[in-house]
Amino acid sequence: MQLTPLPALSDNYIWTLAADNGARALIVDPSEAGPVFAAADAGLHPAGVLLTHHHGDHIGGVPALLERWPGLPVFAPDDDRIPAGYRRVADGAAIDVAGWHFDVLAVPGHTRSHVAYHGHGLIFCGDTLFSLGCGRMFEGTAEQMHASLSRLAALPPATRVCCGHEYTLANAAFARVVEPGNPALQRRFEEATAMRATGRPTLPSTLADELAANPFLRVDRPEVRASLARETGRAPANDVDAFAALRRWKDGFTA
Repeated sequence: MQLTPLPALSDNYIWTLAADNGARALIVDPSEAGPVFAAADAGLHPAGVLLTHHHGDHIGGVPALLERWPGLPVFAPDDDRIPAGYRRVADGAAIDVAGWHFDVLAVPGHTRSHVAYHGHGLIFCGDTLFSLGCGRMFEGTAEQMHASLSRLAALPPATRVCCGHEYTLANAAFARVVEPGNPALQRRFEEATAMRATGRPTLPSTLADELAANPFLRVDRPEVRASLARETGRAPANDVDAFAALRRWKDGFTA
């Protein structure tokens, strides 16, 4: 199995998942077609496309891919902002294409119809869960987003987290303010810094990494609660309240 994050736009990743011989590849969230075309010219054989949500920086390359490969199946959440003709999926659906099997999880919050795809020890989570962070709540509520993150957090710890953007170092700057004494976070920061210094992606991470270092998965921890109390002047009432306060803090944060 070959899992590859193709850099796209300014900080996006288009994920490709291929058999070891390069055949039967899935393409996840193609923001633009060029990187996929280049991979295909090097031997990749697209068999299907998975879309997590409707934003242009996740679906913009699909029309050009369909021009080159007519009939390529495209799986997408049920959202009228995504072009008609794609195969709609919803929570609980199972996708089987060219030997790959993925279960669909509804993870609203960033957008109302956001989905993730879980299978083969991977979670393609778009802009819901990032390494050391999470997506902004453009359409959902704090309760929805917290529930979506909790759902992802319940997957096996070895699950590899394949998110949509290279945000790890920017997220680390905030996370280290929230939990400055977290040794797992410090290790992840140092590792990610070394990776980016040599042009390597910091992704995928593992869910175990995120549970140990991502403050948005740790809103029940005393250290995170204490930081929130200092920042806001009051103790959070519960986990959702803590998550909402943490997200507001991050939205206004500058390193």
